[in-house]
Amino acid sequence: MPFRPAAPATITRHSYRLGGWLVLSVLSAILLTQIVPWHATGNDTNRLTAIGEVCIVAPPTPYDPASGIGLHAPRAVPLDARCPVCGMYPARSRDWAAQVIFTNGDAQFFDSPLTLFLYLQDVGHYSVGHRASEIAASYVSDTSLANGKWIKASEAIYVSGSTAMGPMRAGNLPAFSSKAAALAFVAKRGGELISAKEISPQLLQSLNGARHTQTHAHTG
Repeated sequence: MPFRPAAPATITRHSYRLGGWLVLSVLSAILLTQIVPWHATGNDTNRLTAIGEVCIVAPPTPYDPASGIGLHAPRAVPLDARCPVCGMYPARSRDWAAQVIFTNGDAQFFDSPLTLFLYLQDVGHYSVGHRASEIAASYVSDTSLANGKWIKASEAIYVSGSTAMGPMRAGNLPAFSSKAAALAFVAKRGGELISAKEISPQLLQSLNGARHTQTHAHTG
């Protein structure tokens, strides 16, 4: 059968289609070169952390033998250390800070007693590869002292239900080394004295829920 060229109208339609696709391809390439990669700002991170959309990677701080500090003794909070529970920087709220020391001397830092006790409930969740049995010591800050001295978490006296707001602008568990200081605090801010053994999962859940609610209110 002899070759018959396509009708002019058919050729024109194909040309328009081809031309359209070429224009779209060129425009897409130009737009892609103009797109600036998104980088999370501090506010973005705070909002996402508050709703549980950000996984905070906060590895333990390795022990430094040259520091002269005992293997299981409390140590200064590094400026870049982050709380594995909430993502905050404990050094910015030193009066509330807490820490745990693992048997090998590595330390994990927290923004408050609340996040410390939340951590102790599920160590492996917040520090992958670690277990509660590997913790040699845990410490909280004496809230009554500026840059509070470290006290063993098991020996501290805590105040529950006070009007004091922790680093996350919600109720917390301020800690004290003496009953007198704790009672003086209660006289001003309310609440009741409790020991570490009296800090129940239900209390932690209640305080943690309030913490998330307040964070939503301030980042929304």
